[in-house]
Amino acid sequence: MFIALTGTPGCGKTSVSGLLENEFGYRVIHLNELIKSENLFIEEDKQRDCVVTDIDMVQKRLSAIEESEKPVIIDSHMAHLIADVSIVLRTAPNELKKRLGKRGYKPAKVDENIEAECLDVILVESVENCEMVFEVDTTGRSMSEVAGDVREIIDGISSGHPPLDKFKPGAFDWSGNIF
Repeated sequence: MFIALTGTPGCGKTSVSGLLENEFGYRVIHLNELIKSENLFIEEDKQRDCVVTDIDMVQKRLSAIEESEKPVIIDSHMAHLIADVSIVLRTAPNELKKRLGKRGYKPAKVDENIEAECLDVILVESVENCEMVFEVDTTGRSMSEVAGDVREIIDGISSGHPPLDKFKPGAFDWSGNIF
């Protein structure tokens, strides 16, 4: 089973997936790295400083990955487009702005990502594409705490008792923060 660990850039996906992989032994596919290393993209968008992914090529590549009893976590802001289960990490816009600024993102890219977070873009896409969707807030929390929530969700799915109510999608409304 593939589980998407997704969310707007800067919400903590890579930090959390690193903890899950290195401290708890989960198998993690860092999709953005795979896309770049195996040229699974159509073109480079220099204006937006990103690549345009070929989702069909990515799905074909992932279908070649051996599945096991343990779920495989896919870390990417687009993982929800290729998984049946999605865990969407969310971050309040003011904190997200600080995180992206520390990464050196250009102001236009910061604005684009904050707008996407305020409009629930990844959450909406997850609900449209996935059988199960969970939402976890990272605002003001350590990545260890967030990883604990993600583990709780994964363990619940694996045992057949997913915590549907505790991490129900739609808990956050940051639409009033759009500038």
